[in-house]
Amino acid sequence: MARVRGGAVVATASWLIRPPSGFDDFAPFNSTIHGILADHVVDAPGWADQLGALLDFAGDDPLAAHSAEFDMGVLRRTSAATGAELPSRRYICSLQVARKTYALPSYRLPRSAEAAGFTGFSHHDAEADALACAHIVIDAARRFGAEDVASLAAAAGVPLGILTAVSSAA
Repeated sequence: MARVRGGAVVATASWLIRPPSGFDDFAPFNSTIHGILADHVVDAPGWADQLGALLDFAGDDPLAAHSAEFDMGVLRRTSAATGAELPSRRYICSLQVARKTYALPSYRLPRSAEAAGFTGFSHHDAEADALACAHIVIDAARRFGAEDVASLAAAAGVPLGILTAVSSAA
């Protein structure tokens, strides 16, 4: 995660989380992408324990993610699977913002971050990806003259999403 204040990143955080039983298959292909193996998380706190730290770090700030629907879906499904209470949160998708801000042949995170002036990061490292996403939102807000995420969403013509919990029956 990356915290932004006044158009600048002021803090970052990342955690390893032990996935809940039934969601703990480490497909070799996925591990080659992000470098996380089952051995890395065997002693890590579970989702219900880590969700509080994530929410505390975010505070009342909206969340942002590249391909946010995927990430918000993971938060919803993991919370439902573990019985963790997921409060409502606003969020913006930096992929959608990038599409409205830059003219690029591809809007993958590295290309979009480069257009925002953020280069040389370790793609698929969670903290580095959070920084890249933050820089896209910061740059787009500057270009659109937006002072916060809600005004950026309005100026860019992208939805400001609302993360809500799913019932455990879903």
